[in-house]
Order: sequence, then structure tokens, then C-alpha cells
Amino acid sequence: MAKEIERKFLVRGDHWRNFVSERLVLRQGYIASMEDRSVRIRLTNESVATLTIKIGKKMTRDEFEYEIPIPEAEELLGTALGLVIEKTRHKVPFKGFVWEVDVFRGAHRGLVIAEVEMEDENDNPELPDWIGREVTGDYRYSNQALATQFEREYDELSHTA
Repeated sequence: MAKEIERKFLVRGDHWRNFVSERLVLRQGYIASMEDRSVRIRLTNESVATLTIKIGKKMTRDEFEYEIPIPEAEELLGTALGLVIEKTRHKVPFKGFVWEVDVFRGAHRGLVIAEVEMEDENDNPELPDWIGREVTGDYRYSNQALATQFEREYDELSHTA
């Protein structure tokens, strides 16, 4: 069973853009959403489609991911709960870790969140100077909540790091 161990932060400024090693355009939606689990469909660069099951709601979660045909992903995105999230993911290497900086488009335009995946919960990655307030564990900043609880939660979200 795969584990996802990550921390999540708001981002300050644009200084991180000078260090981007890769950019991915993502569209993702949720076809099932419960308090501690979800089923997500994601299209990456319109060329790779995945179905992901996540279980848990803390820093460490079980994660199962499977590649699926693009036409099936498009059809499933058409049935997504709430919104289909649109964002560009920028990969930014920094001192032994790769930070993923998500710049949201569409309904969440203006929101910028950075995530860092770790091998162990005890890892302590050095924080770049463009990292702001930590939002790990704040469900409102999860992609699941951003997609499925947009009307109720979005007005309360701070875009300020």
C-alpha cells in the first residue's frame, strides 16, 4: 500500500518561479468524497489520466493511483462533485526536496499552495523563504474541499501567506 506524507503551505510572492524545473497543467475532480476518503480523477497535460483513491485526513494517508484511458477520465470528470479544479503545478527543487507549487485558475484564481512530499513524518525539510503559513491538516485547503465545498468554504479562505 502506498503512503502519501506531505505538508502544505500558502506561498508568498513569486520568487519561487526562478527555480521551477517542470510545469504540469492539471484538471481534477472528485467522483466520491467523504470525510476521510476520496476518489479523484486527474488529467495531466491532457495526455495522462489517473484515478486516485485516498484514505485518511492527516499528514499521512493511504494512496492508490491507477492510470486510466483519457476518454474515460473526461467522462468521469463530467460527473464530478462540485467543481473541476484547474491549476498549474510547478515543481521546485529545494535542498533535497521537490516542492509542488499549485497556482489555481478558474474558480480558485489567486490561490497559490505549495506542498512537499516526504518519505517519513519525521522528515524536516528546510522551508524556502517564499513559504508562508502552514495549512497542513486544514481541510479547507485540501483539493477535495476546494472542489466539493466551494460555495460554503471559499469565501473564508485566506490567500495571504
